[in-house]
Amino acid sequence: MALAFASHARRLVLAGAVAPARAFHAQPYQVGSMRDAAKVGVVEFLNGVGKGVETHAAKLEEAVGGDLQRLLEARTLRLKKLGIPCKHRKLILSFAQKYRLGLWKPRAEPRKVE
Repeated sequence: MALAFASHARRLVLAGAVAPARAFHAQPYQVGSMRDAAKVGVVEFLNGVGKGVETHAAKLEEAVGGDLQRLLEARTLRLKKLGIPCKHRKLILSFAQKYRLGLWKPRAEPRKVE
């Protein structure tokens, strides 16, 4: 146990400075590149997630005013108050995080299911 702590402490010292403080009032999320942000709306985002989440498109679009930025900032309690089931909330929040990080984006054309 002490050896593991020592190696961890050594890595922190060798890495340099201490981790920066987290900013709670950071700038709004950057939604990919600006040309991607113009194409993707709330409905397109939910259609990209799929798995039945698109059934809540009208409800969510009305709640966030059609602004994808506000959907990306939504928390689970707000989605719960809108009556979205747990599994769909989890999918929306998961894909929103992936979208913010640039790891996923909705397809321009829906997938063809055969």
